[in-house]
Amino acid sequence: MKRLLTTLIAILSAVVAMPQVFDNLPDPTAAEQVIDNTPDSIAKALQARPAPGSTRRGQNPVLFLVGNSTMRNGTLGNGNNGQWGWGYYFPKYFNARKISVENQALGGMSTRTFYTDLWPAIRQALQPGDWVLVSIGHNDGGEYFDQRRARAVIPGVDPDTMYIGFNQRTQRQDTVYSYGRYLRLYINEVRARGAHPILMSLTPRNAIDADGRIVRKPQTEWAAYIAAVEGVPFVDLNEISGQKLDSYSAWKQGYHFLGDKIHTSKFGAEMNARSAAEGLFYSANPALRPLQTMMQNVEPSRFTPSKRKPVVYFTGDSTVKNSDKDDNGMWGWASQSATVFDTTRVTLVNAGRAGRSTRTFIKEGLWERVYNSLQPGDFVTIQFGHNDICPITDNKGRGVIPGTQDTLHVYHMDNGDYEVVYSFGWYLRKMIDDAREKGATPILVSLTPRNEWPGGKVERRDNTYGRWYREVVEATGVEFIDMHNISADFLDKKFALKRLPDDKEKAREAIAKLKEKAGVYFKQDHTHASKLGAQMNAQSFAKGLRQNGSELAKYLKK
Repeated sequence: MKRLLTTLIAILSAVVAMPQVFDNLPDPTAAEQVIDNTPDSIAKALQARPAPGSTRRGQNPVLFLVGNSTMRNGTLGNGNNGQWGWGYYFPKYFNARKISVENQALGGMSTRTFYTDLWPAIRQALQPGDWVLVSIGHNDGGEYFDQRRARAVIPGVDPDTMYIGFNQRTQRQDTVYSYGRYLRLYINEVRARGAHPILMSLTPRNAIDADGRIVRKPQTEWAAYIAAVEGVPFVDLNEISGQKLDSYSAWKQGYHFLGDKIHTSKFGAEMNARSAAEGLFYSANPALRPLQTMMQNVEPSRFTPSKRKPVVYFTGDSTVKNSDKDDNGMWGWASQSATVFDTTRVTLVNAGRAGRSTRTFIKEGLWERVYNSLQPGDFVTIQFGHNDICPITDNKGRGVIPGTQDTLHVYHMDNGDYEVVYSFGWYLRKMIDDAREKGATPILVSLTPRNEWPGGKVERRDNTYGRWYREVVEATGVEFIDMHNISADFLDKKFALKRLPDDKEKAREAIAKLKEKAGVYFKQDHTHASKLGAQMNAQSFAKGLRQNGSELAKYLKK
């Protein structure tokens, strides 16, 4: 008891000492097309969201999420402005056969306005055994009784302070309480329905303190205090995500937000969702054990090489990893990397996947698995291009914006979804930056040549992909292996013609013969390699490493 009292006094001291500062969010964007916290906005949001409790399956519990735009962005919450709330990605961490997750958050809400406008319907839907996660507070500053929003609360946790006045928004007398008082109201009413409350601190904003760290929010201390006093599980999302952001480069920190310093991109929303899940799953609070048994996917996906030697991870498309099993079939060159590397001293992991572009390799979590696996001293090759300049909005969704600019655009996909798409160079820079963050060495590799022979020489794509690779190299200083031209030089030396016949028909015949001869290095089409072609590209990679004096070259066979 004495230890608990000491802890509470320490927390309360921190609460009193914290500056009472609130975030002032920008007005809703044009993409939202309504002003938040109005009857119009709430009506549209209620149409877009499930009715409270409607996702319940049989007697299974429901986990209700209470929050604002950082949890559910935009009135429709569909990413049409490029911003996403973390509640959209949170259900992946729960077994839908055991529990349903309902994101009841709404942009613009404060602890006060959510309680008055949205909470009653949720409270009514609660059943014994349900869970309610409350993470709200970004919008708790401002005017107390103004006509437009009237959402401010009294900073701090004092249960007795209040302001009484005429609320111009609701056109009635109103009483405003402290942040802590509103949290207590949620807790008490959840418990009265036989459900389980959880308090969670806010998401970080893109702001740096005097020590170069992401700013931690004062609401964290207030929520922690209320949780301790009321005996409620508390997850410090602000700290968990803040530590991750602190470990990122400034550029990476930036792209986790979009449009301003508080709302998140898909990357930021996914990161916050994982942080929230980790905070729940790894909590030692026994009150959370029933919920933890209904969670999944929290352990990060990663490769687990059997022996701890330096590891080379190969990433890319079908030219890196194909079926790789039929001597007369198609092969990716990384499947033949053991022909050039000494595998007693280095471990080779082929993480490529056929049909992928930079965009889909990242979007599908394939890159995340590599990223989670990287350790200092490892190497990762990055080779994409064959599938990147495809249609952007079709069902495959693998096209990117041509070039290397640090640019993005929100696209309305053919399947009805919205997605932010970046440039070819942006995706490459992301993977390079991620690898360096982990202490690994990224190596950019140009795409393999195709069995095309314009002018009697093998096709070179130096004015598109070649230029873009070099622009990325110039911007990042990444090591670069120009496999495209090394392999093309080899093919030209074996097959190229000094000149084509002047007669067009004879020229076409000559090119057809060239393709047939060079076809021994390709299989089925002009892009995919035969086993011999894969070995040739692996040799080109080794040659590039030696030419560079690469650190990885010391692991090549003598």
